[in-house]
Parts: sequence; structure tokens; C-alpha cells
Amino acid sequence: MKIVLDRTANTSLAEQIRIGISGAIASGVLAPGARLPSWLDLAAQLGVARGTVKTAYERLADAQLIVSSRPAGTRVAGQPVKRAVKEQRSIETDLLSDLYQHFVPGPAVFQMGVPASDCFPAALFARIRARAARDEVEAPAFYHDPRGEHELRREIAAHLALSRGIECRPSQIFITAGFAGALGATLQALRAEGRAAWVENPGFLPTRRALQISRLSTVSVPVDEEGIDVAHGEAHAPDAALALVTPGQQAPLGPTLSLARRLRLLDWARRAHAWIIEDDYLGELQLKRRAAPALAAQDRSGRVIHIGSFSKTISPTLRLGFVVVPLSLVARFDDVMACLAPAPGPAVQTATTEFMRDGHYLRHLRRMKRVYAARSSALLANLEAEGLHGYAAGLAVVLQLPDGADDKAIAREAYAYGMAPAPLSVWYGAPGTARSGLLLGVATAIEAQQATACRRLGQLIQRFS
Repeated sequence: MKIVLDRTANTSLAEQIRIGISGAIASGVLAPGARLPSWLDLAAQLGVARGTVKTAYERLADAQLIVSSRPAGTRVAGQPVKRAVKEQRSIETDLLSDLYQHFVPGPAVFQMGVPASDCFPAALFARIRARAARDEVEAPAFYHDPRGEHELRREIAAHLALSRGIECRPSQIFITAGFAGALGATLQALRAEGRAAWVENPGFLPTRRALQISRLSTVSVPVDEEGIDVAHGEAHAPDAALALVTPGQQAPLGPTLSLARRLRLLDWARRAHAWIIEDDYLGELQLKRRAAPALAAQDRSGRVIHIGSFSKTISPTLRLGFVVVPLSLVARFDDVMACLAPAPGPAVQTATTEFMRDGHYLRHLRRMKRVYAARSSALLANLEAEGLHGYAAGLAVVLQLPDGADDKAIAREAYAYGMAPAPLSVWYGAPGTARSGLLLGVATAIEAQQATACRRLGQLIQRFS
């Protein structure tokens, strides 16, 4: 063991001794059980006072690196075996993960799942949110309702009645930490561990993983131009506990669940005593026509659990979502929210309440529908100019790739050029069904950037095809 002291350094001599000994232990020079010199001997070797060495040893003992006893002396403590780290996590390694493709740090052209920040009334919302944060700090400290602030739940109920056709009471609405928080609370409340769950194929990978983490076996049900194939689900898992669907506009392919399929799905849930989790990820942000009614609005048996969020309308940084539950499940959700998944802090809820109550939210949505429709049309034209063929699917364009094209490799390479297309293949859960393609987010595809981005994307596709 070699300890070099620098008497001109700002670090004390005792701390330098501690660092030297702990470094020797970490590197293996001092093995567990090795005996250290006494205070007197080490002080004499280093030319320092015994008290200096004593202080260093006391700090090492506090850190549980050494142990002292009179008969055995001072020895290196036994340490857990340190295993080699195989991989260091970074943005680049996260891009290799299918799951973390959704959480690409932005801003980036074609990024999915985020609204257009260049069109949001940021100054207005900042003032509202700052006032709400100040009021929260100045108010007496107390525990807020874990189900969410009543005023926000009331505003959401009124908004859903107008925009999605859902008639519900504020007591049926629970405020959550985004869509993931709503899904987690729902799976806790349903208590369906060990049973089967229908999932769309293709479908959102984090949703599929969430079901698996909750110990449900996922049954991949194909999607066609009418949405999820209910007959396939009934044939392969008629006794499933639940079905998780995106009926308003299927993610990622885009079709709206047809009326015939809706009625058959609702009838299956009624007969099988199953639950339908409706992921209304776009809400009313459907660009081609008036938004189709929510599936929960057509439910007459109380089997649909409706989940929405403000991630694509205001911002995902809010981490604010909600779940609308049938009356029969309200008591269960009361318990889950109180004990496992309380609503986010009141300031963000209060700010969102004011934003909705004063009409800013509806005006913002109307404007964004016009902006997104224009960007979607422009993007399709720019892709066509580069010989690339895609079609609009909600707030994305599905770009079909040639057979054999590696959509994952293209997506990783595109990130280096400031683009974040999502590979389509990772959305498929059933073996042998994956198709190669790219999902291009419309909200982040500003018209001025589209021509250059599409040209670069075309070059990457040629390289990897």
C-alpha cells in the first residue's frame, strides 16, 4: 500500500490517508481481512501525528471499510464481490432498446408522442402555472385528495361530455401521473394476475410490457382496416380478463374501430364479464373528420375503463392523465389511489383546471387540429417527392419500407441527424407478424424542416435496404 501525502493541498492529511486506504481496498491491493498498521506505526511511516491517522481510521470505520478489535487489530472488512459492469447506460444504448425508443430525448424531427411546442401558448400557461405554484406554497400544508382535485375532475367530466360523448360524474374520474399511472392503477384495481389479456397487434410496446409486468399473459389480436379483430380474440382467448384497445384511432396503423366491431367487443365483455381498457391517446385530435365517439360513450353494461391524458394536447412534462371508471369500480379505485397511486401535486392540477375553465384548452385544440392537418399533408407531399410512400395515421405518418429494410438501424442512424422516426417492427408482439416501416410524428415535423429531413431519410433508407 502506497500513500502519498501532499501537504500543500487543500485536502486535509487525514482525508488524504482515508482516500489512499479506501482506494487500495477498492482496487484489491488490500484484500478483505488484511491487517492495517496501528495508528502509531502508520503515523511514524507517514510523518504525521497519531491523531491524524486515528481520524482517517475512524472515517473508514464509519464507512464500514475497516473493523477494529484489540486482539485482532485493525483489519479490512469483508466486502461484497464486485462484478464487472457489462454495459454503461447512455442515450445511445437506450436507443438500442425497443422499449426506450418511445422516450427519445427531444426535440427531434418526426418524434412521436409529443405535441408541437412551437404552437403552444407557453407564456399564457407559464403565468397560470406560476400562480398555481405560488398558491400551493403559500397555502397551509395538508394532504390533498389522492383521487385528484375535485375542480379538475369536474372540468374533465364536462369536457368529455362535449368532446367524447361520455356521461360520467366527477367521482368516476381519477387523476393520475400520465397514461402510465392510469394504466398501473387500473391493473392494480382489476386484480387479474394470471389471466389473459387481448392486445392489439401491432400495439404500443410499453402497454404490452405493463400487462406482462402485472402478470397477465398477452394474446396478440391482429388489426385490419376495421380495427381489432374481435372474432380472432374470441376464438383464441374467449375467457380473457380484459382487452386493451385504441378504438378512436388505432396506434400505430390508424383505423377507427368500426361500429360492428365496437358492438361485438362490448357484447363479448358483457358476456365474459371482462373489462375493456380504452386508451384514448388522441382524444379528439383526429384530423380527417370529426372524432369518433369514445367506446365508453357506447357502453351500456359498465365494462369500459376510459384512459386519457394531456401529454399530446398540452405537454408530456406535466405527467398528467386521468381514468374514467364504471360505478362498480369506484370503491376499488378509491383504495388504489389512496394507497398506491395518488394523484400528482395540486399545482399542476390547478393550472390545468384554469386553462380548461377559461376556454384556452378548447381554443388550443381547435388550432392544433388545423396545424397538424397542414403538416400531415405537407409531409406526405415531401415524402412523395423523394419517392417514399406513406399514409396518414392520426398524428403520425406510416412510411412503408422495402422488404428487408432494417427499420431499427435506420431509426438509430437518423437520430444522429436530428430525426427521431420510430421503427414500426417493434410494435408487433406476435412472432412472424412484424412489418418493416417507420412512424413519422407529424407534430414535430415543422414545414420548413420537412424537405431536408425527407431527403436525408430517403438516403438512409437506400443505404440500409
